[in-house]
Amino acid sequence: MTSSDTPRRALPVLDLVAPSGPPRDAVSSDDPRLNEYRPDTQALPAFHLWTLGCQMNQSDSEEMAGRLLAAGCSEAASLEAADLVVINTCAIREGAEQKVIGRQGHLARLKAANPGLRVVLTGCSVREAERDGLARRYPAVDLFLRPDEEPELVERLGLASAQGPIGAGSGLATGPVGATTMLGRRVVGAADNLAGTRAAAVDGGLLARTSAISAWLPIIYGCDKTCTYCIVPFSRGPERSRPFDEIVEEARGLAAAGYREVTLLGQNVNSYGHDLAPEARFGHITTERWAGRRIDQGSRPDLAELIRAIDGLRTGDGVPAIPRLRFVTSHPWDLSDRLIDAMADSPSVCEHLHLPVQSGDDEVLRRMGRQYGIQHYMERLQRIRRRVPGIAISTDIIVGFCGETREQFDSTLRLLEAARYDQVFAAAYSPRPGTPATHLADDVPPGEKRARLNELLALQEGIGLERNREWLGREVSVLVERIVPARSHEHATADDDAEIPVTGAAAGGDGAADQAAAGEGRGVNPGPGQVRLTGRTRQHKLVHLAGAPDLVGQFLTVRVQRAGAYALRGTLAQP
Repeated sequence: MTSSDTPRRALPVLDLVAPSGPPRDAVSSDDPRLNEYRPDTQALPAFHLWTLGCQMNQSDSEEMAGRLLAAGCSEAASLEAADLVVINTCAIREGAEQKVIGRQGHLARLKAANPGLRVVLTGCSVREAERDGLARRYPAVDLFLRPDEEPELVERLGLASAQGPIGAGSGLATGPVGATTMLGRRVVGAADNLAGTRAAAVDGGLLARTSAISAWLPIIYGCDKTCTYCIVPFSRGPERSRPFDEIVEEARGLAAAGYREVTLLGQNVNSYGHDLAPEARFGHITTERWAGRRIDQGSRPDLAELIRAIDGLRTGDGVPAIPRLRFVTSHPWDLSDRLIDAMADSPSVCEHLHLPVQSGDDEVLRRMGRQYGIQHYMERLQRIRRRVPGIAISTDIIVGFCGETREQFDSTLRLLEAARYDQVFAAAYSPRPGTPATHLADDVPPGEKRARLNELLALQEGIGLERNREWLGREVSVLVERIVPARSHEHATADDDAEIPVTGAAAGGDGAADQAAAGEGRGVNPGPGQVRLTGRTRQHKLVHLAGAPDLVGQFLTVRVQRAGAYALRGTLAQP
């Protein structure tokens, strides 16, 4: 397929903290006959991956790390010890980009001390329409790659060919796979150079997963939505779904490898499948979108069909081969009755849904290009709560969007009181260059944005505390994720968990990572032979407890003894 043959889709004008643990090992072969052909280890760069933003970025970084390891590179223990720095950026919030810009001076000093150091920048900050200005914005960077160009990292750096182990390959496909996003006749989002596929990376062993317990599984790339504030359609291109069988096969492999939890990923994960070709085997699917831009979904697989298929993977004794299945992030357009029913009917699907609302006022939603109203949103929320009792709901909210009045912000506060979210990721609006919202007046003063943000967070903290107190005295299933390292300077009190303020994305950081760190187990007092552990319930509630180190990766029954606004604390239930 040539670039001129690449599918193009019009976009209407309306619109992480690095993983802990030891560095991953380079891929190698044990065949002694290859020794004389191996390059000196010192000739290959040690790399450091700095990942910001969403789970999709984390998944993309696993693929890049896998390709670098397969080429014979090693992973450096820190940015300062690296010969190659790869920065996977987030551009959703201005603060995330400012973090990277703020490190340019430090990177320049590292390059002066180590002339062989190379810096690569990728992720949503690399947009084709702004490529000419990237060097001025990021002067310490040597190579810029769009998200769809990440599979070419090893080749672009000249690390391919004989440097990799025999048979490792690069995982590249023979032709481009992708599309471009257009505004009128102008290309505003390019994803037409995706030279490799996820399946090639999986089949070639070119994934360096950061966890042996939980795994990311991307199912759809890009975004077709029309949110006026959002940069994703311009940085990642339009929606492109992976083939149905390819995803199920990857899930089967994860089950065989012993993964306990799998999260299906997409910028709009529940939009999956609408761009795939119709097939007779999916002829029973006849639903249409209930909101937003109408599309024909007939005879095409959707997320409901996909999660039923993955849930249908069973062990010999008939239980789900993947005990916990999650998906993020969902868009209200595509929260269909079919999907809600599939969630209710599939034992492996966790009782948690992240459903961004962004504002509680219909006029603000219209200016945001969200194409639904609060009445429609609340109808979906009520239906899923009826079908999945006890489900935990989280959301995203932007305060201070263009033209937001005090009365409209009050509508958002009333929404929080009515919806009773378990968790809210809130942020003050910051204009993103190139988005349609830059043509609207950013007329809410910065001080007023901060005040509204703090007011909203204070309200939600009380709601979150009330929601979490409902778990007191109950026994819950916790998948233990990690050991929390002790801190010598801590002076924990009994109420530490309840009083930790977490602003998440509001502070310009990675909201998920910030919330996950809430409390860090303070108030948990391990006994002899114990450490502080943290894990999550099926409802995605963070739980701190004490236990033996070998409990990581196991499902434990925990009795909840304390509840804070952002986390629970408990003890192992007696058998």
